[in-house]
Amino acid sequence: MLNFEEKLAIIEEFPELERVNVSLGRVNFQFNESVSDKKNVVYHLHPNGNGFVYAGRLQNYQTNDKGMANIRDFSAKELKQIIKESIISLTAVEKPVSETAIIGENQEERWVNAENEQLLLINEDEAWNIYFGLNLEETFSTYEEAEMFLVEEGFKRS
Repeated sequence: MLNFEEKLAIIEEFPELERVNVSLGRVNFQFNESVSDKKNVVYHLHPNGNGFVYAGRLQNYQTNDKGMANIRDFSAKELKQIIKESIISLTAVEKPVSETAIIGENQEERWVNAENEQLLLINEDEAWNIYFGLNLEETFSTYEEAEMFLVEEGFKRS
């Protein structure tokens, strides 16, 4: 198990995190560029070595009801990995529920034009469908046909 100083040294390797000292010698590290209301990546790192990292949007980590994973027994490699994944998860804009309903588990690509309009290209049931919001705009039998259409319409992969 890493001690407090070792964990602190690893966490401080992430320049995008801001240290905030809290009560009882504990330390939080916040990611102020978060696109969500969650800012604490590291929460209540305690001098006894216990602490938490936000993993509410991550898989493969056991979390509490606040989405925090206990890092007491993490190795240096595991700690670096979960912090990196946490930061990435807090920079990713969550898909609206309506898009999630359309996309499901299907392969998708986002395309955008000069006016910042977005289209979704989704592989569904052996067809390539283009959506604008919830509306189905076009359907193609191959990816190449869909790609050609999008390029001709002034869209680029985003």
